[in-house]
Amino acid sequence: MKAWLLAIFLIAPVQEAAAAPTEPLPEQVVLLHGLARSPRAMRPLEKRLSDEGYAVHNLAYPSRSEPPDVLVRYLQLSLKECCLESKEPLHFVTHSLGGVLARAVLAEHRPEALGRVVMIAPPNKGSELVDTFGDDWWFRLFLGPTAEALGTGKASFPRSIGPPDYELGIIAGAHPLSSRMGSWILTGENDGVVSIESARVEGMTDFLSVPTGHVRIRDDDEVADEVIHFLRVGHFEHGEQSQMTNGQRP
Repeated sequence: MKAWLLAIFLIAPVQEAAAAPTEPLPEQVVLLHGLARSPRAMRPLEKRLSDEGYAVHNLAYPSRSEPPDVLVRYLQLSLKECCLESKEPLHFVTHSLGGVLARAVLAEHRPEALGRVVMIAPPNKGSELVDTFGDDWWFRLFLGPTAEALGTGKASFPRSIGPPDYELGIIAGAHPLSSRMGSWILTGENDGVVSIESARVEGMTDFLSVPTGHVRIRDDDEVADEVIHFLRVGHFEHGEQSQMTNGQRP
């Protein structure tokens, strides 16, 4: 009897166990801080994005000690180590100088899985503050060679980078009283460091201005909401695209 049961067991078809469903890997976000800052400045955004399910890489780079070309190479290496070869969508969220550096990095080496890019208060056309103070010894001493290259002239670092060919949303601040010196020098609406006009760049997907200063804009809860909205659907909830959809002109 035991031999008979064993024979049935051996010849019976074996039903394979159903494979356990695998959860999709999270989309990734690279955060780039601004001039004379560190990843600590981007921690509020890092937490918000992590809470939304993104895998966040809050990168550091020596913004005050190296010229633009060195910073670009530095970030390329950092990206290669953390996430450049990712198969999941790889987004970028930046503040100030970080946006210009992201443009330069993506112009030279675009990730295969590049997702969407949001730049917060980027000096895409440079800043008049650099035009005014860039040659002063204290400016060079405290802010370094890349800061000197952020003027508005045609040969400046921001203007040397071509237009983006990816989904790009830009959030600019319009609160000049956050920097009284900036409000005296900058023209038009500005955040005390970067004007709204300078934040714009040809080829951007959507644009939004908020009544916030250059530093506080990166910690603003509504700005974080708009960043997440853009990463999800490719436009801001209250940006120029939404205004045009509602029959209004920006």
